[in-house]
Amino acid sequence: MVWGTEPIYGHFGIDLTGPNGGVVRIDDIEIEDVTAVFHRDLLSRVDVRDFGALGDGSTDDSAAFEAADAAAGGRRVLVPEGVYYLGDSVTMESPVIFEGTVTMPDDRTLALAKDFHLPAYIDAFGNEELAFKKAFQALVNDGNHESLDMGGRAVTITAPVDMQAAVATRTEYAVRRTIRNGQFYVSGGPAWDPDVVTSQASYSASDSKVLSNVVNVANIPVGALVTGNGVGREVYVKAKNVATQEVTLSSALFDAEGTQTYTFTRFKYILDFSGFDKLTRFTIADVDFLCNGHASGVMLARAGLIFHARDTFFTRPRDRAITSIGTGCQGMLVDRCQFLSREGSELAQDRVSLVLNANANDVKLRNNRATQFRHFAVLAGANSVVSGNHFFQGDSASAGIRLAGIVLTRTYCSTSIVGNYVDNCTIEWSNEHEARPDFTVGFSFSALSITDNVFLSSEVAPWFSYLVIKPHGQDHFIGGLTVTGNKFRSINGVIDRVDTVDTSYAGLDMSKGKNILFTGNTYHAITTPVYSPLVMTHSQNTEAGTWLVDTDGQLPFGGRARSVDAVVMKGAIRNGANVAQYTVPYVNTERGGDGSAVHLNWEQAVRGEVSVTIRMD
Repeated sequence: MVWGTEPIYGHFGIDLTGPNGGVVRIDDIEIEDVTAVFHRDLLSRVDVRDFGALGDGSTDDSAAFEAADAAAGGRRVLVPEGVYYLGDSVTMESPVIFEGTVTMPDDRTLALAKDFHLPAYIDAFGNEELAFKKAFQALVNDGNHESLDMGGRAVTITAPVDMQAAVATRTEYAVRRTIRNGQFYVSGGPAWDPDVVTSQASYSASDSKVLSNVVNVANIPVGALVTGNGVGREVYVKAKNVATQEVTLSSALFDAEGTQTYTFTRFKYILDFSGFDKLTRFTIADVDFLCNGHASGVMLARAGLIFHARDTFFTRPRDRAITSIGTGCQGMLVDRCQFLSREGSELAQDRVSLVLNANANDVKLRNNRATQFRHFAVLAGANSVVSGNHFFQGDSASAGIRLAGIVLTRTYCSTSIVGNYVDNCTIEWSNEHEARPDFTVGFSFSALSITDNVFLSSEVAPWFSYLVIKPHGQDHFIGGLTVTGNKFRSINGVIDRVDTVDTSYAGLDMSKGKNILFTGNTYHAITTPVYSPLVMTHSQNTEAGTWLVDTDGQLPFGGRARSVDAVVMKGAIRNGANVAQYTVPYVNTERGGDGSAVHLNWEQAVRGEVSVTIRMD
């Protein structure tokens, strides 16, 4: 209620207009030299009861609400105490004061055109969780608003919110919409327990994203994480067909040909968009997801463009912060978000929660901070940009194990990783989402740029490396890699090198490779720095016609010395008679047992010192 307190003097009259058009004149009201206590709302609002609303919880008051709204003429509409059943969708063009509450079917919408913010819906429905669903429903179904302002409210969520079911009327949406400025607080309970199903199914690389002959396929939930032999990380159920006993996967499986038993684990998310076939240009901004170790954060739609999360906190998600089960991550933007793990006290290798994954192309992860998850990002698409992030995955163990911060699962990834703080974790490059992982044609491991990052490790085992290539098939090679301007540093322990090939499934063919640039980096507490091109000095103290120049493991990933760009004499080259010689050598590359050395062949036996520029490509 709003009361006036300013002084009013003199005489005045009031015309009161009733719902049936009658006019009552009250003349000659005198207020003299006092502060008026005057209920202005009495003159500037209409009451839904005056238009037939009963508020008994069962009678349909939809028509009364619309009649009151039509008569308001810019004034506010009052909904007095009571429960008002609205059997149909209602749009209120006037401001509304809710002293009572409304109830309506799930598939009917209440659109508050002049009061479109979450606090108004909380007043209307009397329940924060239901109010959020109905406000989101109005956001999507009513074209008058581009964003839902949560008004800074903290909304307690007791069960996953099926966002498509909340909308009820659409499975696709392509108009820009935003949820902003609020908090979701998860209260816990069995509603958040993951659903786990095991089932036998068959897989063929010829239909690389389908499981066939799936036993009890009806029991497998869409959005479930798939695990089993030959299944890469972050493979999800995108769809299922009960009639044909088929499950559609988000990514291919690298070594699962035949029939086996799979496990399907369906995590529970605060906001679950997986019921949408396609959702485009949707933004979550300035929202705090307090998962409290019970819930995951957001599951994206099965398809769509440019989902955007910005300036948002995901605090203690149980399993995942952001999950894509299809191509709803195409062009995804994640900017200036904080991801805080529930597993900070766990050893790195024992953690199970992830920040995010993406299956489609053109993902941008910028200026985010993530602490102590198993992985920061698993990226299966191409053309991604990862810049300005700090992801930390250390623990307190001495000689501790460190896992991947970023996992790239496409050989030709066309990705830039620039200006990040890569803290106690690795960048891992694999092809675990390829149905036929052996190299046959194409560019193999190519088009990756790692530039101007800070790499730091502490208390790690000597064999730890910051950059790991993990082929899942035979005959792969490096077809394009740039690693420049990075700062590599280990503290509280020296590590052997910054780069390695994980040969768990296969190695790299080092007799191939091109466009490899590994230069301008700095190394601290690293036993063997690596370079390509590698410029090294060789001193030959005794005369020989052939000089063996060994790269001593300084070519990246244990590469072969495949070419020599330059041989520069550092002073006179002298023969056994100490006479300067003015000839130059010819070069034999890929010498030594592993091909990591070169031979300099002279016209005669000589000694001296040279600078040699050697490449692995």
